[in-house]
Amino acid sequence: MSDRKTRSCGKGFTMSDWWEDQSLPVKILAGTGMGILGIAFLAFLGWAVMALWNWLMPDLFGLKRLDYWKAWGLLLLCWILFKNWGSGQGNRKDRKRKRQLRSYLREEPREAPSGD
Repeated sequence: MSDRKTRSCGKGFTMSDWWEDQSLPVKILAGTGMGILGIAFLAFLGWAVMALWNWLMPDLFGLKRLDYWKAWGLLLLCWILFKNWGSGQGNRKDRKRKRQLRSYLREEPREAPSGD
């Protein structure tokens, strides 16, 4: 049940059931719509960085204003500098550690040995 494809949408209906019931044109339209929304979000992200930079940085630090593509360059630079470039094992190790901690929290407290 933790699988994303079989996540329940309530009353025994799953996402995979809904997706399988859709016709090919509906699936194509949904994919196209999601693609357009993704591109629009990315365009907005570049605009937001440019707007925030141009609003704050010239007045606070006397830096030059950015155009749209320089804002995208700044986003790319930040992604390169601040991305976790580890071996990809960090997320799995974190999940395993969190799972172990949750199991410890779920365990019933043990009785303390009496020191009499």
